[in-house]
Amino acid sequence: MNNVLQFVSAFLCFIGLIPSLLYGQTVRESFTLEKNWRFFQGDAADAATNTFDDSRWQMVTVPHDWAIAGPFDRAHDLQEVAVTQNGEKKATVKTGRTGGLPYVGVGWYRNNFTVPKFGAGKKRVQLKFDGAMSEARVYVNGKEACFWPYGYNAFHCDVTDLIHTDGTVNKIAVRLENKPQSSRWYPGAGLYRNVHVIVTEDIHVPIWGTYVTTPYVTDSIASVRLETKLAQADGKLLRVLTDIIDAQGNVVAHKENQQKLNYGQPFVQNFEVRDPALWSPEQPALYQASSQIFVDGKLVDTYTTRFGMREIRFVADKGFYLNGKLRKFQGVCNHHDLGPLGAAINVSALRYQLQLLKDMGCDAVRTAHNMPAPELVELCDELGMMMMIEPFDEWEIAKCENGYHRFFDEWAERDMVNMIHHFRNNPSVVMWSIGNEVPTQCRPDGYKVASYLQDICHREDPTRPVTCGMDQVSCVLENGFASMLDIPGLNYRAHRYEEAYAKLPQNLVLGSETASTVSSRGVYKFPVRKLGDALYPDHQSSSYDMEHCSWSNLPDEDFALADDHHWTMGQFVWTGFDYLGEPSPYDTDAWPNHSSMFGIIDLASIPKDRYYLYRSVWNKTANTLHILPHWTWNDRVGEQTPVFVYTNYPSAELFVNGKSQGVQRKNNSSLQHRYRLMWMDVVYEPGELKVVAYDEQGKAVEEKTVHTAGKPYNIVLEPAQDSILADGRSLSYIRVKAVDKAGNLCPLDSSSVKFEVKGAGSFKAVANGDPTSLELFHVPEMRLFNGQMTLIVQASEQAGKIEVHARAKGLKQGRTQIVTQL
Repeated sequence: MNNVLQFVSAFLCFIGLIPSLLYGQTVRESFTLEKNWRFFQGDAADAATNTFDDSRWQMVTVPHDWAIAGPFDRAHDLQEVAVTQNGEKKATVKTGRTGGLPYVGVGWYRNNFTVPKFGAGKKRVQLKFDGAMSEARVYVNGKEACFWPYGYNAFHCDVTDLIHTDGTVNKIAVRLENKPQSSRWYPGAGLYRNVHVIVTEDIHVPIWGTYVTTPYVTDSIASVRLETKLAQADGKLLRVLTDIIDAQGNVVAHKENQQKLNYGQPFVQNFEVRDPALWSPEQPALYQASSQIFVDGKLVDTYTTRFGMREIRFVADKGFYLNGKLRKFQGVCNHHDLGPLGAAINVSALRYQLQLLKDMGCDAVRTAHNMPAPELVELCDELGMMMMIEPFDEWEIAKCENGYHRFFDEWAERDMVNMIHHFRNNPSVVMWSIGNEVPTQCRPDGYKVASYLQDICHREDPTRPVTCGMDQVSCVLENGFASMLDIPGLNYRAHRYEEAYAKLPQNLVLGSETASTVSSRGVYKFPVRKLGDALYPDHQSSSYDMEHCSWSNLPDEDFALADDHHWTMGQFVWTGFDYLGEPSPYDTDAWPNHSSMFGIIDLASIPKDRYYLYRSVWNKTANTLHILPHWTWNDRVGEQTPVFVYTNYPSAELFVNGKSQGVQRKNNSSLQHRYRLMWMDVVYEPGELKVVAYDEQGKAVEEKTVHTAGKPYNIVLEPAQDSILADGRSLSYIRVKAVDKAGNLCPLDSSSVKFEVKGAGSFKAVANGDPTSLELFHVPEMRLFNGQMTLIVQASEQAGKIEVHARAKGLKQGRTQIVTQL
């Protein structure tokens, strides 16, 4: 029977291809405008015209962030403001708030493109921008094509009437402007996401023109509903052939339908798929709906939509169910910058970040606080990472003098519709958020604005619930704001979860933003104690993971809420990665701090100790055993130096130079003792620190050791990717370490390392994760921060080998090699 079904599927697939073969047409073309852009930072009169001379402008490749090259300067984002969402009542001088980078100002981009075989009335041409920071004005052949103010959102414009019909070159020009005090973090600058040219026939599927839902899903059968919009098709009799194709390329369902469309209604097809592979973080199965559209026997368009089959439910008193199984969100919030790469999107950088998070046990991402790049959402589909997509940090009331509130009334609905249409087919997206800590939440009628935005979500996508990140719990419980949302999301305020659960009709609480624990990788402060807003002369925070901001808490509180109450739905930690800007608690005129310390992973994509605390709780498929601090303390001989162990094992024994420090077992004496093993009275002596972990039966099952480091001896280079694509875009992340002769990390070393990259690639960036470092990311030399940093190299378009050399004074040089393949 299976063989018969396979034959039928193959035959139907072949039949579906016949019309395309007969007509032999390429009816849809799409390409990115990536290379040969001319860029000028500053305003330029007449730069939109075709005759403007841009020969002296800088040649760049898009995606491009004009500000990430620096220099860092306190003056770039000096502000005197009260950060109301952090509970501040009085304005104070803030530094580093947007990363200390020169993102403010005007920038122009110009490029040429041709449209093959373009003829008047025969084709449509559209430009699609995945994001342009910000207030984008797009010109084609000297005429304005469109304006879109919000820098985070994708937008498109039809430029058919502006294109040359004789096949000659067309000129595109884009003016962007970032106003001062327009952001609370580093927003990036420029054409930082991709630009696409899309060419179709007059009758065509518009951009984001399909909507796939799965109204009924079980392990044995799934129904699939495909709505396809068609432009210029009113009154036409259309024939649409669609195949549903699985990840192995098999046609699992096929339909051929005819309909006449009027009043812009979509073309609807329904499918039945037997034995579907359901999408989940553990098994992210994907399908494609591949359609061919015919009018009067002529193929006028082809369109493919990638989607997944899965069922989501949010059940009062119980929580979130995916495909019928209860689960808690183990999520993180992430800003959009990629650390030393800035805001310019790069797929291999995003993939590396997501893989680090997956290994930690993370299964969800909140896009804080803006629309994401489409590449991120596609990777979350592929790798299995659920998403809460969020558009706004401001509504109609300002947080920043020149923030989004200036555009909210006119543009909010258009921005929301673009976002939802863009991402409503992505199975990773399980929830929409309509905003973050908006001042509107405390207005007596603030719920009306929330209802307006939630209604847009329900209208454009009835399949997903809506939440909002709320930090003013008293306001939203009293004024009806929280009760009218599908899912109430609380930012911090863990001590008020039970109150919210008791008062709200949803009988659910989501940790939409949690923890805000702060730490600097490899930095340890004494004595070890739980502190809020701890400040030190070196402007760092302790990696004992006992420090947090005034409005927040330690991770253990959020772990316990998720573990102890069915009605808590899990959390989205602030943040997965450190990001540029918001250097709390050092944001009040504490330059040179200019990046966050909230991250579980630092700005150089190196995990902090806290990474292993989360991993020990979240990763259910691998064991975790991690010791902190390092054991190289020349000034602490004979002093108490607490030792923490993060592990999924229930108990462990600690040894210093072979002498037992006793067995510690997780217990309920405090939240910290519940999730951490802690030896608070260890006396430091140089040598070996060893931990032996025991299982539930008391059997020794794993051990880890840390040694006192000797004198730094050589540089070690450890590539995360030994082989990358020779596509001119792929990156390899290389961990750089100073080690002693025995190979031990030298955790106090701050040597300046110079890099040389030769062969089939080039130097891209370097970062050390130090929030106070003003060394530039794009210069191939930087100091180690606590013995480590990250070098990023980029492949060329020729296959070969990338040779990397690292040199530091007094140390043996490091070498490594990365293979690039076509």
